[in-house]
Amino acid sequence: MGNKSRIIGFDLARAYAIFGMYIVNFNMVFGSYNDTSPVGKFLSLFSGNSSTIFVMLAGMGIALMTNRPHYTAEERKKLRHIVLKRALFLFVLGLLLSIWWPADILHFYGLYLFIATFLLFLPTRYYLIASILSILVFHVLLLIIPFEKGWNFDTLEYTDLWSIPGFIRNTFYNGWNSVFPWIAYFTTGMYLGRLNWTLLITKKRVFLLGAALFIPVTILQICAQNIFTNKELIEIITADYLPPLLPFLLSTIGFGLMLIAGFMYSSSFFLENKFIQNLATTGQMTLTHYIAHLTIGMIIFSLLSGKPYGAKINQTDSVHPLWILTFSIVHFIFSYYFSKIWKTKYKNGPLETLMRKISS
Repeated sequence: MGNKSRIIGFDLARAYAIFGMYIVNFNMVFGSYNDTSPVGKFLSLFSGNSSTIFVMLAGMGIALMTNRPHYTAEERKKLRHIVLKRALFLFVLGLLLSIWWPADILHFYGLYLFIATFLLFLPTRYYLIASILSILVFHVLLLIIPFEKGWNFDTLEYTDLWSIPGFIRNTFYNGWNSVFPWIAYFTTGMYLGRLNWTLLITKKRVFLLGAALFIPVTILQICAQNIFTNKELIEIITADYLPPLLPFLLSTIGFGLMLIAGFMYSSSFFLENKFIQNLATTGQMTLTHYIAHLTIGMIIFSLLSGKPYGAKINQTDSVHPLWILTFSIVHFIFSYYFSKIWKTKYKNGPLETLMRKISS
């Protein structure tokens, strides 16, 4: 029962993450982050936290997949090959998707997986060391290369993405989810995947550590303008997503730890609940749902709202945040029932099945 609880808690967290990404991405295209209405402020709460948790859970999934105490050399080689093939699949799929969706995360995820193959069977402490190093590397790069290089922040366009220098810079330094520092979320997730989640003390410690990171930093971010007078310091403390500076990284990692530990704990009380089991199934198909909401979902919302979808995002004309929240909820309900029906015939989601066949 402990193992089942662990898996359901993990998948419930993934279901939350994909729902949050629905809100963030629909709002990015059709809404406005400058909306100060209560609903607009509520939508903005998902900015950053959803995608960071998505990456943490991706790292956790790879660690859970390779979490046996002992492997032979041949078994390690086979697992590395599987992960490498999945990395290539996601990298190529993500690059194709980025033609349609400039803020794609999949090709970055493919790179995280590629790097993870070199870390898979190292002692667990190296995952945290990798997280710290990636954050340090990013902040050193900030001193060398202006973060805004290549960006038009008015339209959120990356102007030279398809040039060699621009692609390398975007991929490793100042893209939406660039390797530095975003792989810190992935390797932190790998660390979580190595923990013994059947123990209550594990859940408590992870939650308390997350709270110790999230609460003080969040309070500091809220009060920064009242405490400090230096504008640059205030910008560093309150920076959100672009660029992902240390306060943002600490608060989002902390929130992720709290949320994952919360789902791991609470899921143990609902193991036999059919709704919870179906919700966990939705979390198991995050790749399929991620692609679907950025293609089918965007097209449907564009037709319903009358606002054409284009490569440019963050435009001036915006849809009311209540409609964005409503559509995100409805789209997630469809995702839930699709997953429920699909699971009656197939073990994995459509794109998950394709990825597994390619990497097997």
